[in-house]
Amino acid sequence: MTSHAIEQQQISRASPNVSRLPLGEVESKLVRARAAQMKWSQTDLRVRLGWVRRMRVLLVKHAEQLATKVTYPSRNGTAETLAAEIIPLADACRFLEQNANRILAPRRLSRRSRPVWLRGVSVQLRRDPFGLVLIVGAANYPLFLPGIQTLQALVAGNGVAVKPALHASAPVNALRELMVEAGLDSDLMQVLPDANVSVQQALTAGVDKVLLTGSADTGKKVQALLAETLTPSAMELSGCDAVFVLSSAPLNRVVRALLFGLRFNNSATCIAPRRVFVGTERLAELEQLLHQHGKGIVQNDVPNDQRALTLVKDSLKRKARTVIGGIDVQKGGEEHLLPTVLSDVDASMPIFSADVFAPVTCLVPVANMEEAKAINETCPYALGATVFGERRAANQFASQVDAGCVVVNDMIAPTADPRVPFGGRRQSGFGVTRGAVGLEELTQVKSVVSQNSGWLPHLDHPTPFDADLLAGFLRMAHGPSLREKVFGLRSVMKAIVDQQSWKRKNI
Repeated sequence: MTSHAIEQQQISRASPNVSRLPLGEVESKLVRARAAQMKWSQTDLRVRLGWVRRMRVLLVKHAEQLATKVTYPSRNGTAETLAAEIIPLADACRFLEQNANRILAPRRLSRRSRPVWLRGVSVQLRRDPFGLVLIVGAANYPLFLPGIQTLQALVAGNGVAVKPALHASAPVNALRELMVEAGLDSDLMQVLPDANVSVQQALTAGVDKVLLTGSADTGKKVQALLAETLTPSAMELSGCDAVFVLSSAPLNRVVRALLFGLRFNNSATCIAPRRVFVGTERLAELEQLLHQHGKGIVQNDVPNDQRALTLVKDSLKRKARTVIGGIDVQKGGEEHLLPTVLSDVDASMPIFSADVFAPVTCLVPVANMEEAKAINETCPYALGATVFGERRAANQFASQVDAGCVVVNDMIAPTADPRVPFGGRRQSGFGVTRGAVGLEELTQVKSVVSQNSGWLPHLDHPTPFDADLLAGFLRMAHGPSLREKVFGLRSVMKAIVDQQSWKRKNI
């Protein structure tokens, strides 16, 4: 059978509707990745981790060259790309080198909780790869996000197909070249065309798991397609992150963090600050410090975000105030949104619950943090949050915040820690990537249950006394008192005697 015929046959099994169609670019790449994955999944984990170590060495060697491939318009030069994408990617490699063996190792369950009637049973949990993982990348971190997800998927034994964000193929292709140079089978990691139709084509051809980073609207559309085949997924979706400023918070640090959130990557970050809950007694001081230190914030020359502009204008009409930034009317009457902090925003304003992807932050005055927590929960998104305050109080409050990731006394940067699993709640998605939990997410649990005892009464012929025996055993094992347990034991012994007598006469 020819190679093309084999590929066509595999696609036919995955999707009967395309079995008679010519093999397309996306489908062909998926078939090659799936074929390579079969061998890769049988490769010793130590060999896979050796490849990761070589990959990390190449990341260091080609760091600046790789950084130049990231041309996202809001990126503030090579330094920001090294900090936002290359260094966290190298850290993720080292995390896998040091921890993947432990995380993915088969685990034997303790005998401590084993039911007495299953005393001969041992259980081992194994983690198997899914097979072929489709990774749908995001434009704002075109190297870091799909890069870490690809590394973890490969270490777990999967094959990978990456659909980059529109116009973001260059960094993903450059990363793939380094992976191949480090010794990866060139078929094992495929880069699909960046057009959105590639996702639908890949799902039609058949994949085994999907990792998606994108908006909530995109997540809903992809999830509808996945429902047809019950394909599992992990989705990191829209954010509208809250910042809680406790009464003990140092406002100078709060201001530095908020301005960083507006400035870093031009605030095109899913966990950038959008809603800052601050007590009314500290509002004026926070506004003054923001106005004082935020005048010089620089915005890249990026296209105007019309949706954010519309939301800001609407908020100003509803009596919100501009602390810094606002709308700049340029020559010809064109309106341009500057990095902006609004104040006196409340939950009735559309901007309060909008997944804005622009340098806009809103100050929301509250009487106390209990009110802030209640108001925050009216927002449909729960990706990340930040809490500022005295360490003990801030950590206590963070435990009560409904979000996938809560940072205490800092913002954004700590989430680059490779140990941190990242994912959202509610309309911000489900499942996680990164960290130990993210690595486990790319595997399927298989329970291997071994019967090591020769006593197998459940295989014996049924008797009229089985119900009495089982009811007595239930009382003996789970009775609420010693008296009840003793009564159960007597019932068991009587049922066994009656059962044996019956067997001698009837079997």
